[in-house]
Amino acid sequence: MEFELAYTPEQEAFRKEVRTWLEAIVPAGISQSPREEDHPREEWEKRREVGRKLGTKGWLWPTMSPEYGGGGLTMDHAIILDEELERLGLSSPPYYDSGGRMGAPSILVWGTDEQKKAFLPPIFKGELVSWQLLTEPEAGSDLASVRTLATKDGDDYVINGHKTFVGGAHGVDQLWTICMTDPKAPRHENVSWFMIPANLPGITIMPLDLMGSGGEGGAPGGHKNSVFFDNVRVPSFNLVGGENNGWKVATTHLEIEHGGGGRIGRNLFEERLMHYCKATLRDGAPTSKDQDARDLLADLHAEAEINRLFGLRNFWLVHARKPRSYGGPQSSYYRKMTGLANTGRIGKLLGYQALTGDAQWGAADGYAEAQQRSGIVAVHPGGTADVQKLIMARRIGIGRTQREEAGRLE
Repeated sequence: MEFELAYTPEQEAFRKEVRTWLEAIVPAGISQSPREEDHPREEWEKRREVGRKLGTKGWLWPTMSPEYGGGGLTMDHAIILDEELERLGLSSPPYYDSGGRMGAPSILVWGTDEQKKAFLPPIFKGELVSWQLLTEPEAGSDLASVRTLATKDGDDYVINGHKTFVGGAHGVDQLWTICMTDPKAPRHENVSWFMIPANLPGITIMPLDLMGSGGEGGAPGGHKNSVFFDNVRVPSFNLVGGENNGWKVATTHLEIEHGGGGRIGRNLFEERLMHYCKATLRDGAPTSKDQDARDLLADLHAEAEINRLFGLRNFWLVHARKPRSYGGPQSSYYRKMTGLANTGRIGKLLGYQALTGDAQWGAADGYAEAQQRSGIVAVHPGGTADVQKLIMARRIGIGRTQREEAGRLE
């Protein structure tokens, strides 16, 4: 069975246009590193500039409405743009923007017209970087247990609390976060979402230097922070979705975080690992010629392709506006479990070289070492494996009189 995408002559012409334009605007010196924090500040600024240029052209968020700074293009255009960015070692956006990636679609669904016009264009044009702030010291997978408190005071909300394990290494412009707004109300009826300017008085960002980890399956790593709110005054306009309506907004945010929005790219780590094993000798012959190594590489490749196809399917379902159900958590669960299994496979394949990112002794440009950490750590963030199984069960209809619907994405 052939799973590869086929492209029309018109789409290939668009690819040529994209490739020519990217080669002209992407500066030299942008590296491919397994850890976001390894990118120096100067390189991060270069990536931000690439994002701004993409945003000006409408290619940063190509399928979003031009009214809000998107490109108004089709999912086929978006796939080609992602593939061409990936060819240069870049993602879309080419910098860490978790709050934008999940906050912007949430605002598109739940925000007022005025909020959409205020918040979306700067994100879609690459002008602002946003972080998502969810986890607290006593609230992780059980997001409804958040205790960061937002108290109404005139035209503002005053926010006090502590968010932790917040991704991002090189600065942020705004914070997309969920807070408790009514301590006396029942669970799921007492929380609200805010978009908060990161430069407001009372906000302290403290790096967690020992908590950085790679992304799921060996993706680029993520530096971690704690963020403290001490009597931070936030305008009421920045409350998205209505007071105490935050759990409905969360259904959109979490649907994307759990994989429901889909993903296009290939597993670049798997490709690097294949190249490394072809180029590295073991007992006088390429590692890839060893039968045990070939078996492990075949397993790794098969898992990577299944993950890719799950992501591609979910991306298509969203953009083709087809019915969705358990596809997001299914993709997330499979990615987590294969990432964990691959730590063992890669350990067998590379031995001690999988445990160091050292330039001389490390394997696959440090990506192997990053995967050894991320494959274990990534089982938890973005909803644990057990959470993903629970969501799948509810959407199939197990234990419920009515099946749970997938989160709204439009």
